[in-house]
Amino acid sequence: MILTRKAATPGAADARSADARRATSAALTGSLARSLTSALPTMDRRGFLKRSGIGVGAGLAASQLTLLRKAEAAGPKADGTGKGDIVVRRTVCTHCSVGCASDAIVQNGVWVRQEPVFDSPINLGAHCAKGAALREHGHGEYRLKYPMKLVNGKYQRISWDVALDEIVAHMKDIKAKSGPDSLFFVGSSKHNNEQAYLMRKWVSFIGTNNTDHQARICHSTTVAGVANTWGYGAMTNSYNDMQNSKAALYIGSNAAEAHPVSMLHLLHAKENGCKVIVVDPRFTRTAAKAHQYIRMRSGGDVAFLFGMLYHIFKNGWEDKKYINDRVYGMDKVKEEVMANWTPDKVEEVTGVPEAEVYKAAETMAMNRPSTLVWCMGQTQHSIGNAMVRASCIVQLALGNIGRSGGGANIFRGHDNVQGATDVGPNPDSLPGYYGLATGSWKHFAAAWNVDYEWIKKQYVSQEMMEKSGTTVSRWVDAVLEKDEMIDQDHAVKGVFFWGHAPNSQTRGLDMKKALDKLDLLVVIDPYPSATAAMAAMPPAEGDKVNPNRAVYLLPAATQFETSGSCTASNRSLQWREKVIEPLFESMPDHTIMQAFADKLGFGKELSKNYKMIEVKRAGRVWSEPEPESILREINTCTWTIGYTGQSPERLKAHMRNMHMFDVKTLRAKGGKDAATGYDLTGDYFGLPWPCYGTPELKHPGSPNLYDTSKHVMDGGGNFRANFGVERDGVNLLAEDGSHSLGADIPTGYPEFDHVLLKKLGWWDELTDAEKTAAEGKNWKTDRSGGIQRVVMKNHGCHPFGNAKARAVVWNFPDGIPKHREPIYSPRPDLVAKYPTHDDKKTFWRLPTLYKTLQDKNVADGIAQKFPIILTSGRLVEYEGGGEETRSNPWLAELQQENFVEINPRAAADRGIRNGEYCWVKTPTGARLKVRALVTERVGPDHAFVPFHFSGWWQGTDLKPYYPEGAMPIVRGEAVNTATTYGYDSVTMMQETKTTVCQIERFA
Repeated sequence: MILTRKAATPGAADARSADARRATSAALTGSLARSLTSALPTMDRRGFLKRSGIGVGAGLAASQLTLLRKAEAAGPKADGTGKGDIVVRRTVCTHCSVGCASDAIVQNGVWVRQEPVFDSPINLGAHCAKGAALREHGHGEYRLKYPMKLVNGKYQRISWDVALDEIVAHMKDIKAKSGPDSLFFVGSSKHNNEQAYLMRKWVSFIGTNNTDHQARICHSTTVAGVANTWGYGAMTNSYNDMQNSKAALYIGSNAAEAHPVSMLHLLHAKENGCKVIVVDPRFTRTAAKAHQYIRMRSGGDVAFLFGMLYHIFKNGWEDKKYINDRVYGMDKVKEEVMANWTPDKVEEVTGVPEAEVYKAAETMAMNRPSTLVWCMGQTQHSIGNAMVRASCIVQLALGNIGRSGGGANIFRGHDNVQGATDVGPNPDSLPGYYGLATGSWKHFAAAWNVDYEWIKKQYVSQEMMEKSGTTVSRWVDAVLEKDEMIDQDHAVKGVFFWGHAPNSQTRGLDMKKALDKLDLLVVIDPYPSATAAMAAMPPAEGDKVNPNRAVYLLPAATQFETSGSCTASNRSLQWREKVIEPLFESMPDHTIMQAFADKLGFGKELSKNYKMIEVKRAGRVWSEPEPESILREINTCTWTIGYTGQSPERLKAHMRNMHMFDVKTLRAKGGKDAATGYDLTGDYFGLPWPCYGTPELKHPGSPNLYDTSKHVMDGGGNFRANFGVERDGVNLLAEDGSHSLGADIPTGYPEFDHVLLKKLGWWDELTDAEKTAAEGKNWKTDRSGGIQRVVMKNHGCHPFGNAKARAVVWNFPDGIPKHREPIYSPRPDLVAKYPTHDDKKTFWRLPTLYKTLQDKNVADGIAQKFPIILTSGRLVEYEGGGEETRSNPWLAELQQENFVEINPRAAADRGIRNGEYCWVKTPTGARLKVRALVTERVGPDHAFVPFHFSGWWQGTDLKPYYPEGAMPIVRGEAVNTATTYGYDSVTMMQETKTTVCQIERFA
């Protein structure tokens, strides 16, 4: 964080005048004195320290004392009951993925204050700046307040009925003329699980797979890389379990700012002797807490990690028995590493001397269990899948996966990006990663109680029904490309931005062209985001706006104005209570989906299994699906990843009884829920998925994936048999003696289906009703849960089998990860040695450039013209695209302008002084006007710009183009206005961390 003077410059805070701030400060000072005087005599020092959360500052601590005292006087209770009109609603922070709980105090329907939840096993009462300011997000005055339509360059207020009728008319027109695939729906990682799931279902009934959400440009390379290594594409352990780590390697993760409360667990571990290593091109706040900081050239992750493996193999530090029993292909990886990643080659690619690489390898090997943490610094590359897999292989070599204190701790971004990925709008799968094959569709048709043939008729053809859709990273090209270049009938003509920030995506100049070309643009959000301003601002010189384009803004409610579950990065689910009723004319997202479905003609099909609630709001009657009903439907169909055991009742009992759970293991130590009598003993907090079987089976959840030291009904497991039984004559199943504790089959075995149960003689352990449901099915499609029950409870086996993890992934472009230079590489000499992939003709429905563009960049001398690697990342004050947090006056005051971190040597060479404006220019032709922060946090060949900003466009403030009353307080240049072309070869992840730039003095 840097603080700039509050000058009247474009984008500076508009919230309050200096006089108003001084008056507020004086009032708070008086309040502080009174609260200390009145509160302190009533408690001892221990009580004061506990309640104040002493680490968060005296001012906040004092205000908490006052609030708690008043609350106690009024008698509110966490179950939502209390004296008078005061109630306490337990909710979860809507920003990052840690999952911090917060209690909202509501009086007469107004959210008057919030209090920390000290009993939360995840955040222990702590909050970062964003979490401490949640109330303002709920009651934010800068929200979109009612539906609006763009008319002659200005947004005008319209009614909900007019908005719904006109939008549906446009959708039907586009579908009739160009087909359903000419519509694209950008979902949200801010939706709760129920809304994310409902959106995938909703889009399916429209007849397209052209839907995606934030995870594509956040951790899609993680999901693909990790799932293809050992079975599930998620964080294996938990933030809490890091307290058991003896060493922790952070690579491409700045947890201190991106996931601040996660650092509590690391610092506890560090106090107990955990060695901390941070590998990053930038000296971050996380690096400041490390025992060893390694500055690495951005994009060199594979080389660095294989450089570590070189020393691990050379010194015999690998876990040989673990590799023999549980890993396939490590011998081939060893051959590659020892031949091609000697210390000199590692240093050439990464800039890291051998001694530093050796020290990191030794620390991880000599201090086991050791954990490895990565985030978007590793994922957002054109070889992100390879980088992720290299991290996996290091942990497999050390035997750290499936062990407490070890694991791959992959910190997700948004509060429900994990859940939205698991059950929400993905272009290549139905909820639960079921894929798009005929069998998957029939499974969900049965769960939805809708005829499969009816769903198929909504699509152009069965082929399109089973073809992956376009990704959010490439929707721009799906609009701009010619029809004949796209693997569908017509280009995209209508786009819904449903809770997603456009400034999160690369190639902003091309995005503006795409927005202008659309026939229909619909933005649904509590804060209309930069999409609204970008759509309203005039086009670039020489470009045109589609004269028939229609643009609508619809006010969505926040997650504090509805209820539902969200999934933290560690896979734990938590239930949010509704804090307040929707403000202004906003509506919950699932209610809006139902309204659209009713007008599109499939409302009954969408909500056939749900209890419906009729509400009168914003001048009309709405039919609202009950969130609990949606979760129960999720429980009946997502058997693959174990979203079946987390019933609403179990989750709510966990939220009421947080004090029962251990803060290291997350396990309930014992006790019953007073409201229901439910016995929580043995449950892991939030029932982290997989929580297999029906809720009645009472599987406790899986705190650490693939842990063979526990019984499968105790949360244990093994690697998933998802890749066949044999490869090139080599057995892919686990070796004899390698199995989860207490399993009746003490060796490797394939996944279970009706045939295997019969062969083993276990079929008759099913009830008659279960036999009928399970006939012809496997553990993923048996909706009775009988196969899972018999296999797990009766025989201690894992339903997905017991196999080896894959160090070699034969279905990826590079079976063994390879270093390949970025498409916009600053090192032509390395491009010659490590070229990128060949171009792909049709990839996720679009042509994708690799080698031809990289070669052109070398020929054009891009490295000489743009010699600095531009990377991006987070600030603790803001989240994601930043529209919500930059509209919060308490956060907006902390960081009022965007900036570029530039090394003193690079700044001196360019005549740039600290605090001055400068231009950041990239090969796209874009330029960004930002403040210069001259610092040694970055090396001379790197620069850093936070990605939370929007509202400026190449030096121009877009203030006139926002809808009235819905403009963020702080505006600034979006770094992604200028970022370049580049996409992962498996997932279409955008390449943001190795853009190149030139920085010049502002003139």
